[in-house]
Amino acid sequence: MTAPAADPSADPGAFLRALFDRAVEVADPMRSLATHLPPRPDGRVVVIGAGKASARMAEAVEAAWGSCEGLVITRYGYGRPCKGIEIVEAAHPVPDEAGAQATLRMLDLLAGLDEGDFVLALISGGASALLCAPVQGVGLAEKQAVNAALLASGAPIGQMNVVRKHLSRVKGGQLAAAAWPARMLALMISDVPGDDPAMIGSGPTVGDASTPADARTILDRWGIAVPDSVTRALQGGSGVIPPGDPRLSRVKNHIIAAPARSLEAAAEMARAAGCTVEILGDSLEGEAREVAAQHARLALSRQADGHGSGQPHLILSGGELTVTRRGTGIGGPNSEYCLALAIALAGAPGIHALACDTDGVDGAAEVAGAIIGPGTLSVMSLDLARQALSANDAHGFFQACDAQVITGPTLTNVNDFRAILTL
Repeated sequence: MTAPAADPSADPGAFLRALFDRAVEVADPMRSLATHLPPRPDGRVVVIGAGKASARMAEAVEAAWGSCEGLVITRYGYGRPCKGIEIVEAAHPVPDEAGAQATLRMLDLLAGLDEGDFVLALISGGASALLCAPVQGVGLAEKQAVNAALLASGAPIGQMNVVRKHLSRVKGGQLAAAAWPARMLALMISDVPGDDPAMIGSGPTVGDASTPADARTILDRWGIAVPDSVTRALQGGSGVIPPGDPRLSRVKNHIIAAPARSLEAAAEMARAAGCTVEILGDSLEGEAREVAAQHARLALSRQADGHGSGQPHLILSGGELTVTRRGTGIGGPNSEYCLALAIALAGAPGIHALACDTDGVDGAAEVAGAIIGPGTLSVMSLDLARQALSANDAHGFFQACDAQVITGPTLTNVNDFRAILTL
């Protein structure tokens, strides 16, 4: 049973943190997976998976089915004890050799399965980097360079994933095709706006109608220079599996946890604590600093209007914001959102906020996000805040004023969680 949230007026920071913890809790695979798992099939069962939540998902599978054959790839530090399923840890958000070698072993495991076999695929956010098998002619170093450039470009996750699919031998339905003619059930935890299964982890079990020409257009749109080998690969054909391909006919994809459920769980907790709640949606996208400016105006407007008739008012949102890297600092979209929000609010009394990634990692740092309040800019000056924002150094700023949220591995991933409280 979940503990009640702290009094929003007595300790706004603790209240916001409790809401975030609740959002993470309901997305824990140990809570959400079992109800979506069928009885263990007869015959050979192979469990595969990738993503920040995949090891926890594997743990939940074995809690229900007992020891299983299989291989799952997760982020360093996100491994879980399993009886039979091998857990491999690899790098995220830029892939590494450990992920590449484990992906090849996963393909070997799927080779030679027949129609009487059953594959359970466990997919969550992070699988795009962790499942790494570059197309012929593209090396790991070149794939790493493209991935890093995409992450720094500010491109939306959906567009990044189109490029990733056409440079991969496993994404865009190709992992499922490798297991054909075995039956496959893919259980997914969504971390993408709109919960499109084709975008979760770049859709390794879902067909895709995009083309290499679409990938080239995205690279041009975001000004991403790529090695000659990548240019050649995108000028040729693609292994991405189109929807309707017979090799996908025995695959079922099912989402078991999603951002909307986590936001609603936090909203229920806030209402029980006496708040009025406004949910802006679970699929917001855009530049973190620009969305923060919009949300600051909204919060100030709600406060001025006395929204909630004297009750604390909570504004919730999810989705995935982006950061266009301009400086050399250390940051991530949630911390940059909080920094830009603090600057826009300029110490307005009675407004507090939290923005965190539910996987516990904002950007590439081991920090979930940050909490701000009216006193944030009295701890650190407005000038220092603006300098940090210009340098994309939100993590450095919030570390200096002791306002970071550090959770360690949460073992799940339903993307950004943002909450603004007006008192």
